[in-house]
Amino acid sequence: MNVKAALAALILTANQALSQGFAGLGTEADGFAVPAPNPEFSFPTDHGPHPEYRIEWWYLTATLSGADGRDYGVQWTLFRSALRPEPAQNWDASQLWMGHAGLTTSDAHYHAERLARGGIGQAGVTPEPFEAWIDDWSMISTASAGNDALSALSLTARGADFAYDLSLTATGPLIFQGDGGYSVKSADGQASYYYSQPFYEVSGELILPGGPVAVTGTAWLDREWSSQPLSEDQNGWDWFSLQFADGARLMGFGLRSATRPVYTSATWITADGRATPYPDGALRLTPLNTTSVAGRAVPTEWRVELPARGVDIETQPVNAQSWMATSFPYWEGPIRFSGSHQGIGYLEMTGYE
Repeated sequence: MNVKAALAALILTANQALSQGFAGLGTEADGFAVPAPNPEFSFPTDHGPHPEYRIEWWYLTATLSGADGRDYGVQWTLFRSALRPEPAQNWDASQLWMGHAGLTTSDAHYHAERLARGGIGQAGVTPEPFEAWIDDWSMISTASAGNDALSALSLTARGADFAYDLSLTATGPLIFQGDGGYSVKSADGQASYYYSQPFYEVSGELILPGGPVAVTGTAWLDREWSSQPLSEDQNGWDWFSLQFADGARLMGFGLRSATRPVYTSATWITADGRATPYPDGALRLTPLNTTSVAGRAVPTEWRVELPARGVDIETQPVNAQSWMATSFPYWEGPIRFSGSHQGIGYLEMTGYE
């Protein structure tokens, strides 16, 4: 087989496996490690990959304001998926990598995807010094000695019609979602390990078809890994990261099922970094309006309620057509909200076929 044919076969295999791995998160763990309660995290090691688990991601979203007065959103994600629990090297490496980059304006949504096989240096993550990359996209620690590796980052990516180069500095601590980082996803007990850095301040530059734009804003990074994070009957989720005008934050998601009520989870985060988790049922997510997106009806406006904190808001997208037409398609974009609280955030929605 010549080199071009080998590469084509590799890309096809990776594309199929990644699509199945990330869209079919309710499949069996198949010999991979499974998260357990009362996790003990170790940093910087846990900022790196966990190949004994089947799926993992480094997921950053940013809500930005341009020097031109316009609103923007940026996404940078690196996914890792394992074909099998045992390690392998070079072209037979069991680790597959996928990168997604997005840039949203009020009237356009740009996105790009990269696929890679582990073991040949095309993609990967190193915990110390921290660096996550796929091809020429990168998330690199710029933290000073003695500080957490994720406390300062340099972020770059590019697609056919866009690029960005951003600097991020955290102004608060890491937040452990769920019960100390053990995040339950269903009534059956499926779970992941999940922590976030929701306190980034951002500056940098976007490159758009019309030219460069200087931007500032805020960003949120999620770190999550598992081997079977969903139940078999769960078919998608709606995930919100919300930043309130007073500095508080809220992470909340609803996991939809074909046979059971939506399973919800939330974490309230104070401006100084104190986290309070809320169990299933405490968060209420109600779709208000749908938009025709890529030939399907997607709920792009929501009512979000967390009565325990007096939250009752309605969200609106910056761009309702923020569709990621990638190997597994989904909606991802910046939002604004009003009601009991004012602010900005990000919304991700999967499973709308």
